[in-house]
Amino acid sequence: MKSNISIAFEKCRKEKRPALITYTVGGDNTKKKSLDILNAIAKHVDICELGIPHNTPVADGGQIQNSAYRAIKNGIKIKDIFYIAKQFKKNNKKKPIILMGYYNNIYQQGENSFLQNCKRSGVDGLIVVDLPWPENKKFAHKCKKYSINFIQLISPTTSNIRMKNIMKDSHDMVYYISMLSTTGGTLKVTAKEILKNYNKIKKINYKQNVVIGFGITEKTIGSLTKADGLVVGSALCKSITNALARNTDPIRSVENMVKQLKAKII
Repeated sequence: MKSNISIAFEKCRKEKRPALITYTVGGDNTKKKSLDILNAIAKHVDICELGIPHNTPVADGGQIQNSAYRAIKNGIKIKDIFYIAKQFKKNNKKKPIILMGYYNNIYQQGENSFLQNCKRSGVDGLIVVDLPWPENKKFAHKCKKYSINFIQLISPTTSNIRMKNIMKDSHDMVYYISMLSTTGGTLKVTAKEILKNYNKIKKINYKQNVVIGFGITEKTIGSLTKADGLVVGSALCKSITNALARNTDPIRSVENMVKQLKAKII
């Protein structure tokens, strides 16, 4: 049986465009607002990533850290993230939702318990930033048993041998980090260079769904449409921050930005 993630990519291929993948932090700035944002953007995006707020992140830039800080300050716990995912799935059964976070969140709950909660909440996939290959092999195998995609990460410094092994062990989606930076950094490399590295990955297995993340904004998204999917996160978190500072509706702000992003890739 095909996963919701695979089906989403198939749909985008038929429409001859990349998948639009969004990232927002669960519970920013409240549990209700976070869910409302997901529901508002669901009809415009192909896959939703929901970040688990963490107080000591290693990959998150300033904008995502601000979002995580607001969520943690408002008392958001891991159970609230599962609640948001479960409620989202009630109205968006086929829309893939991927949780993104750090292994400590999983370790504290226990791998099996965490995966059971993912399954009960309708989570389609997991990105665990600080659990690289091959250390993730056992956990990735557990994910498969629960029909949850474990999404492997590849960076510009990943060797060819390592890349081939990661691709061999990957599930329905691989995440290519466009540059050596935290999220939300200014794109330090050209689109041509990113796509050159991206094509090296696709040559290993052209059927695999490979998405590009880090540094994707309204300005850069249009130059990377040859990818299978493009991830936008920090720009959306910044949109929430700006809306709250202006005392305007962050839901409308994020939805408007998502619409503009979608227009640039269709």
